[in-house]
Amino acid sequence: MRTKNKLKIFNDPIYGFITIPNALIFDLIEHKYFQRLRRITQMGMSYLVYPGAHHTRFHHALGSMHLMQNAINVLRFKGVSISDDEENGLLIAILLHDIGHGPFSHAMEHSIVNDISHEEISLLFMQELNKQFNGKLALAIKIFKGEYHRPFMNQLISGQLDMDRADYLKRDSFYTGVAEGNINSERLITMLNVVDDLLVLEEKGIYSAEKFLVARRLMYWQVYLHKTGLVAEELLMRVLKRAKELTEHGVKLDSSEALNYFLSHNIKHDSFDENTLNIFAKLDDYDIISAMKAWQYSDDFVLSNLSDMLINRDLLKIKLKNKPIKKELLNEHIDKLIGKYEITRGEAEYFVFLGQISNQAYELKKQNINILHKSGKIEDIVKASDQLNLKALSKPVTKYYICYPKDRL
Repeated sequence: MRTKNKLKIFNDPIYGFITIPNALIFDLIEHKYFQRLRRITQMGMSYLVYPGAHHTRFHHALGSMHLMQNAINVLRFKGVSISDDEENGLLIAILLHDIGHGPFSHAMEHSIVNDISHEEISLLFMQELNKQFNGKLALAIKIFKGEYHRPFMNQLISGQLDMDRADYLKRDSFYTGVAEGNINSERLITMLNVVDDLLVLEEKGIYSAEKFLVARRLMYWQVYLHKTGLVAEELLMRVLKRAKELTEHGVKLDSSEALNYFLSHNIKHDSFDENTLNIFAKLDDYDIISAMKAWQYSDDFVLSNLSDMLINRDLLKIKLKNKPIKKELLNEHIDKLIGKYEITRGEAEYFVFLGQISNQAYELKKQNINILHKSGKIEDIVKASDQLNLKALSKPVTKYYICYPKDRL
């Protein structure tokens, strides 16, 4: 009887060869829950701005696991005690940290499911997998939830210098072609250390950390909060909201069985049971794209136009301002649309709306980046750095926007 070789190697365009360390992690990667991430775009609708941004959550999860392997090796070399079980827990936690993302990564959280985040859905997946794998994910779940007695492990999963950010900045920079985001993740990891079970960065790594924070800020303004990507995300959320609204009023829409389930049920945290989780696991980007291709011919004015805008990349106009936009301007565009097409105000508000975005590269009050000096002194990077702009990076910058139709509508 032939046995399957589970010590596979992936060829990654960012890091080269990524090895799968053991059979358990191989089996998790092979599981249908994880394979679904091949069909979830890492950057949502950003490919409408950056044509190369078609990489997936699958890529990102493997890359994050690879960086975690490097971090564990570095910390062990520096004398930090990490057992084999803890290593496995860290690798599993980072591998599965994004498994709860829905189609196009964030759109579902704000449209057809309520009061539940992708992090909470990730935890539900991990708990279900823990049952299927006879409790072998228990430690990974404790680390993921921040309940393990060694805090630095959670910091490696979800902190200011975590392996998640270390991968997505470098990866997203590569696939978008935005060079400003290309951080030196290898150098950052090499400078990591642990003091009193808390993550610190050795003094020699301070410039790499500064570059990391500046890169994060630039990537948010240039990529993640790019105005065209922003309006596309808003349109996608509105497509799903409208589809749900119509379904609740008895309108039969063409959609996959999984998507129809979420359109026809009011799913909240309390109702996200095992059955719902398994239906959610069947949902991916293709369900949404296929639905919109059909919905652009819908009899409903709102659904057809919103779907057509996304399928054919003929989006709403968006204007960004440094100050809040006056409601009078909003009402002016709404009234114009109502008069032109004889639609209700509620329908017009799908096409004309206000919003705001905020960018904060460094959160002083959340798991600081602590610099370890040669003297043994530990201080926050803002105080340790001679770069005056780091303090500015810790302050949120908010911009305001208005979206409204071009002449096409």
